[in-house]
Amino acid sequence: MLYYLFEYLEKEFQVPGASLFGFITFRAALAMILSLLISTIYGKRIINFLQIKQLGETIRDLGLEGQKEKAGTPTMGGIIIILATLIPVLLLAKLENTYIILLIITTLWMGTIGFIDDYIKKFKNDKEGLKGKFKVLGQVGLGIIVGATLYFNPNVTIKEKLPIQVQQQMLAADPNVSPTKLFEVEEKSTKTTIPFVKENEFDYADIITWISPKLDEYAWVIFIIISIFIITAVSNGANLTDGIDGLAAGTSAIIVLTLGIFAWVSGNIIFSDYLNIMYIPRVEEITIYIAAFVGALIGFLWYNAYPAQVFMGDTGSLTIGGIIAVIAIAVRKEWLIPVLCGIFLAENLSVVMQVSYFKYTKKKFGEGRRIFKMSPLHHHYQKIGYHESKIVTRFWIVGILLAIISIVTLKIR
Repeated sequence: MLYYLFEYLEKEFQVPGASLFGFITFRAALAMILSLLISTIYGKRIINFLQIKQLGETIRDLGLEGQKEKAGTPTMGGIIIILATLIPVLLLAKLENTYIILLIITTLWMGTIGFIDDYIKKFKNDKEGLKGKFKVLGQVGLGIIVGATLYFNPNVTIKEKLPIQVQQQMLAADPNVSPTKLFEVEEKSTKTTIPFVKENEFDYADIITWISPKLDEYAWVIFIIISIFIITAVSNGANLTDGIDGLAAGTSAIIVLTLGIFAWVSGNIIFSDYLNIMYIPRVEEITIYIAAFVGALIGFLWYNAYPAQVFMGDTGSLTIGGIIAVIAIAVRKEWLIPVLCGIFLAENLSVVMQVSYFKYTKKKFGEGRRIFKMSPLHHHYQKIGYHESKIVTRFWIVGILLAIISIVTLKIR
């Protein structure tokens, strides 16, 4: 809203400084500062409100050190992250931007699912919360919305470079030719980016068009299925990672900040030309959302770091995972998720491996055996004897290394 106000003031009255709101970097910095202030200042008030309403966490006895002390800590703190993200976005972003609209829907959609889950746990005294099938149904629904929007919406396009021969001719005629002229017109595309590969673009339509070129019109089905899978996997991964103080919030901040770099360079025609990566018009506006989201996560971490004064609950963890997945799909970097979201992947795989191996050995030997002392993975290290703050710090370090590797893929192919 402030963006439109200052845009009007600049056009009509030439107010000094109003033009600053036209710059992505300025609005992104302002969004991060504002979200940090909201999450730290008003976050404490929300925590106090949750305490008054006795919305404390019920802790199951898993035999972990320091576990009993966490009982009664306010949960549903994901509300802090959601509010601290949405308020700066509504004030500073271009609200007609398709990507911004999609991320707002994602935040509210996944936040509602998580809120219902936490509500059932606290007010209905049901430790299981919302049944798994309903969570999956909600994730599938969001995947359909995201996939269909990104495929059918006319504002979601890419620009590809002109053939090399044409570029050489243009540069020979004018060495100072604008980078914008080296790109073709905008077009709809199901292309995405594959890391570490020289020809790093892959078209999802190729999955079915090898059978018959006529099947190209059904590429949207493939794209939506992939969107559903990614959103479900990443949101569940974030949910499993939220098990000890500061782990999910800190890890997610690293991931989202990295995606912000990808969004900014992918939406900037000069940088995308220099880095020889896919240029996605209008996607740079996501940078505003990402800045606000990172600020909200860091502000929340102020109260969630060990010893935590608040837990995010499913209200926060499912929302975080959903947002990360949608951003990755929007900037066409979803194939980087196994690397960038390696912590989420490890947490997911540890549970799958533990459960699968337990069932297999129980069937074969009559007694279930375990690979890890406990899953998800962070609990395994707790069982070994590591303090949770050390586990979190080391997971953050691994997350930073994975983020660096992900950024390096911009040039290493």
